[in-house]
Amino acid sequence: MAGSKERVRVAGRELTLTNLDKIIYPETGTTKADVLAYYAAVAHVLIPAAANRPATRKRWVNGVGTADKPGEVFFQKDLEDSAPGWLPRAEITHKERTITYPLVNDPATLAWFGQINSLEIHVPQWQVDSHGNALNPDRLVLDLDPGQGAGLAECREVALLARAILQDVGLDPVPVTSGSKGIHLYAALDRTQTSEQISAFAKELARALEADHPDLAVSDMKKTLRTGKVLVDWSQNSAAKTTVVPYSLRGRPTPLVAAPRTWREIGSASLKHLDYREVMRRVRDGKDPFAAVVNASGGTPDADGASRDSNPRLAKYRSMRDPAATPEPFTGAGGSGDSFVIQEHHASRLHYDFRLEHDGVLVSWALPKGVPETGGRNHLAVQTEDHPLDYATFEGTIPKGEYGAGEVTIWDHGTYELHKWINGKEVIATLTGSEGGGLGGTRKFALIHTGRGKGGDAEGQWLIHLMDQEQKGGRRRPAAGAGGPRQDAAPRDGAAAASRAQEEGPRAAAPSGGEPAVDPLDFRPMMATSGDTADLQGSDWRYELKWDGVRAVLVADRDRIRIFSRNGNDVTRTYPELADRKCWPEQPFVADGEIIAPGPGGRPDFGLLQGRMKLTRPADVAKAQAAVPVRLLLFDLLYDGGTDLRRLGFSKRRARLEEFFGSAAFGQGCPVELSPVLPDKVEHILESARELGLEGVMAKRTDSRYVSGQRTRTWIKLKVEQTQEVVVGGWRPGKGGRQDTVGSLLVGIPDGDKLQYVGRVGSGFSTRELAELRQTVDRLARKTSPFQDVPRPDSADAHWITPQLVGEVAYSEWTGPGRLRHPVWRGWRLDKGADEVVREG
Repeated sequence: MAGSKERVRVAGRELTLTNLDKIIYPETGTTKADVLAYYAAVAHVLIPAAANRPATRKRWVNGVGTADKPGEVFFQKDLEDSAPGWLPRAEITHKERTITYPLVNDPATLAWFGQINSLEIHVPQWQVDSHGNALNPDRLVLDLDPGQGAGLAECREVALLARAILQDVGLDPVPVTSGSKGIHLYAALDRTQTSEQISAFAKELARALEADHPDLAVSDMKKTLRTGKVLVDWSQNSAAKTTVVPYSLRGRPTPLVAAPRTWREIGSASLKHLDYREVMRRVRDGKDPFAAVVNASGGTPDADGASRDSNPRLAKYRSMRDPAATPEPFTGAGGSGDSFVIQEHHASRLHYDFRLEHDGVLVSWALPKGVPETGGRNHLAVQTEDHPLDYATFEGTIPKGEYGAGEVTIWDHGTYELHKWINGKEVIATLTGSEGGGLGGTRKFALIHTGRGKGGDAEGQWLIHLMDQEQKGGRRRPAAGAGGPRQDAAPRDGAAAASRAQEEGPRAAAPSGGEPAVDPLDFRPMMATSGDTADLQGSDWRYELKWDGVRAVLVADRDRIRIFSRNGNDVTRTYPELADRKCWPEQPFVADGEIIAPGPGGRPDFGLLQGRMKLTRPADVAKAQAAVPVRLLLFDLLYDGGTDLRRLGFSKRRARLEEFFGSAAFGQGCPVELSPVLPDKVEHILESARELGLEGVMAKRTDSRYVSGQRTRTWIKLKVEQTQEVVVGGWRPGKGGRQDTVGSLLVGIPDGDKLQYVGRVGSGFSTRELAELRQTVDRLARKTSPFQDVPRPDSADAHWITPQLVGEVAYSEWTGPGRLRHPVWRGWRLDKGADEVVREG
């Protein structure tokens, strides 16, 4: 950040940073650029500690000054008019006035704070929901403040005593050296009690410490009583009080930080406050003790004691639905941060559900009159309960008698650009829909809370306004009540056939020759999301082994079989043994599966498969067929004999697949088999996969529809070994025996229009790969780095390439700065494009 002014992009937001060389901490020479760099480095740990909490700021416009001459400080609550419109905020009504507070929910907000010298960030122990309402506190805090003649040593003693009491009542506190004088103790709560109840408990705890240790602790704030003692300040649990957020800088003469610590550190005789450089190093090394508080579950348990979801904002959603009775999702995970979905909902009355991803949930409105098509007429929007993120891919029938009973389909989905969001008051966003979606392209909407309504419904009354009246092309499906019913296929003969047709959905249109028309681009594969066994709570799942190969979608008419890779490339010539028409039933179909190359022990060998993936010349393919035979493991049937099966749940599609595979027409001796569905418990299957050296387990929800081209939470991949797809953006020369080839590849993961650097990988390459690698990277050479940021030691002798090659690595863990620890090369992913790579887990 050298220089005095710079235009930067942070988390998709444009900011102008000025006076970067300005001294903020004179005693250490720490500049505004240093402050901004610190907040950028710790954003991923600070934001979870501050998110959705109204933030009060302490600003030192001209710097903090010195111990002898402190700088002027402003304690600021209300968000200034000059704040960017995209900055998240919430309006809180106090006794005398309503204040608009910023919410520290993204790195761009932190950068803006640094730009205006808001060094300290203070938040309450409660959050707000998407309606702007305050929730019950999710954490307790004790501020251990040493009086004159006492210091950190005395605070440490009180902290250890308080820890024992808190543990006795089932709370596990995390200490934070405040960066000022004392220690803060935080403990996670389940939100079942109010701020008043938590304050009363904290007050009794403080009095108990004072009674048992009168020479050390005091609960009364009178300064005359605090000499040589530690004040156990319980009052910061009041709903009206705030505490400096963990990882915030402090406005002291030197840049100290409110730093989360381990209890081992607290017990050390050398305990001291940490400055920003020390905290940056800790975060870079992956140390985040406060994660224990952030990650503690506050969810509502199921009958078996397991928590379906820890997000309290979904409590109302969960309370209104029975996971055993409705196919709607309950996991609450997924999302990209800027997604939207509009769903057509044929309930008791047809309406449209308008949902924007925001702060980990889908904030939702029901539109009784549909989406407005002109700016001249606003439509009513009724805010409903927040929905889990995986509802964005939900299509299905909610059974009769359940809340919202009726058919739900996706009218349009895509991403949005946020212009303004005030919880419970106003939202302005530009939505970009999918090709052929109901929006017909890009539209800008404003949602405005009217403040009107009857009784308890007043909170939910909004208007939705189309801000851009120009129609920008593309087809548009009618709003609710604006057109006739959708045209489905003509009914088949017989009651059973009619019932099945209703269940399966429309048949494909047939050309003049009578054959169903199947477009391969319409059948892009559905993708799974990485997760763990905790993600499987509350739904019915089926399990298959995760095969270490490449995805294949087979599209067949009566004359030929075509094989398409995950990114839509035709790879039929590469695997001719799988495209033998005599191997397959004669009717047209579309099937999904995985191509594997069995190793000597029968286990799929991804490295071995690399020898087949690049081949297209018939002579090369014929030679490789003998050396590297492949097999296809089928796991889904998407289309069969003119009927699109994707609207069926997984269990019904699986039954059709087994019927399809078991038909007498299926060729004997062909290299095709079914991927078995395993009846064991998922923990046992994972253990078996680990023992066999397999990649992991695929969990598929029994009611999951097949959503082509989308990544969903209804399929979860549980990996035994941690792997990550990466995009290659550079390389470093080798040394010694590798001086004529590549020493290591510099790899990244796409982040918007940037490539986020995640590390370098230099091991795991075969001799053959090393021989080809130099020619490959030389062919793609470019002058500038494609990465967002690369540490100087890694970039010193780097050569850059156009970021279009995708590979896969195994690794031990992610480090604090978002780097792969100990990555090992597994091979190229020629079946995937760079824009498909996402961070796993």
